Amino acid sequence: MKLVDEAEIQVSAGNGGNGCVGFRREKFIPLGGPDGGDGGDGGSVWLVADENLNTLVDFRHQRQFRAQRGENGMGRQMYGKAGQDLVIPVPVGTVVTNVGTDEVIGDLTRHGDRLLVAHGGKGGLGNMHFKSSINRSPRKALPGLPGEERELKLELKLLADVGLLGFPNAGKSTLIRAVSAATPKVADYPFTTLYPNLGVVSVEAHRSFVIADIPGLIEGAADGAGLGAQFLRHLQRTRLLLHLVDIAPMEGGVEGVTPADQVRAIERELGKHDPELLNKPRWLVLNKADLLLEEEQQAAAQAVVDELGWKDRWYLVSAIGREGTWPIMLDVMAFFDRQREEAAEAAAAEQPYGNAG
Repeated sequence: MKLVDEAEIQVSAGNGGNGCVGFRREKFIPLGGPDGGDGGDGGSVWLVADENLNTLVDFRHQRQFRAQRGENGMGRQMYGKAGQDLVIPVPVGTVVTNVGTDEVIGDLTRHGDRLLVAHGGKGGLGNMHFKSSINRSPRKALPGLPGEERELKLELKLLADVGLLGFPNAGKSTLIRAVSAATPKVADYPFTTLYPNLGVVSVEAHRSFVIADIPGLIEGAADGAGLGAQFLRHLQRTRLLLHLVDIAPMEGGVEGVTPADQVRAIERELGKHDPELLNKPRWLVLNKADLLLEEEQQAAAQAVVDELGWKDRWYLVSAIGREGTWPIMLDVMAFFDRQREEAAEAAAAEQPYGNAG
C-alpha cells in the first residue's frame, strides 16, 4: 500500500574561512613579504540513500542541518582546514525538491546514492596572492564566501510494512493510535474505517516501520462484499500481517461468531483472494482484554489459541488501554531486523570468492 510521507528541512552548507593578512617576520629577514594563507572551504551537505531506513519520521524532530565552517587562513602561508561535509541518511526512494523553486533536485532510488543539496562556500584568498611589483606589502585578503542554504521538501512513497486485518470493530484503528502518531477515526460501530490509515512506528532513531489498517473485512469480501474487497490486494505488498480479533465479542455482535470463528472466516477470504496470503507471516493479536476480568483473560486467550491450533506468535492486549501493544512493536522491529540480516548474509554468500584472473 503506497502513500506519501513528507518532511521539510532546511540545509545550510558551511561558510568558507577568511583569508589571512600576514607578513613573514623572522630574524635577519627584514623584508619577508606577505605570507597570509587562504581560508578553508566550507563543508557541503549531502543526502545519501540508506536501505535500513523506512520512513521520514526522524525529520519530524530535527529540521535544520548545518555543515561545518571552513577555518580561517593563517600566517606562514598556512591554509585553513576545510569544513567537514554533512551527510544526511534518507530512505531509498526519497524525492528531493527545492521548496523555493519547486524544482526536483534528485531522486535517490538505490542504496548508497548520494545527492549534493548545498555546496560549501569557497575559502577567501590570503594576502600572499595580492603581492605585485608595485604592491609588495598588500594588506588585502578576501573573506570566505557563504555556503548555500536551501529549504528542501523530502517525499517518500511509503509501502506499508505491516498490515492489520480483522473484522469490523476488532480494534485496528485503536491499535494504530496506540503505537503511532496517526489519528484514524474510532467509534463503536462497524465500518468506521472507510479507507486505509497509515501510521509510522518509531522504535528509536533510524529504526521505524510503517503500519496500515485495512478497512474491516467480512465474510464474502473476496467476492465483493463489505468495504475490504478493494483493499485485500494491498495485503500482498506487506511483509507481516497482524490479525486482530475481539476476544470478548458481544452477544449478537459481528455475525454472532466466536473469536476462533472470526479468524477462520478471515482466513477463508485470504485464501479466496490469493492463497499465497496464507503463507505470509501472520501473528494473532487477541484484543479487548480489558472487557474480561483479569483472572479470566489468560484462560480465554489460551482457549482461542488451542481451538485454532495456532502455532505462530500470539499476543493478548488492550489497544484502548495501550496494554501489551508496545512489546508487539518491538518484536515487529526485531523481525524486520532479522529479515535484513538474512538478506545481507544471502547476498554475501552469492558473491564469488576473489577476482577472476
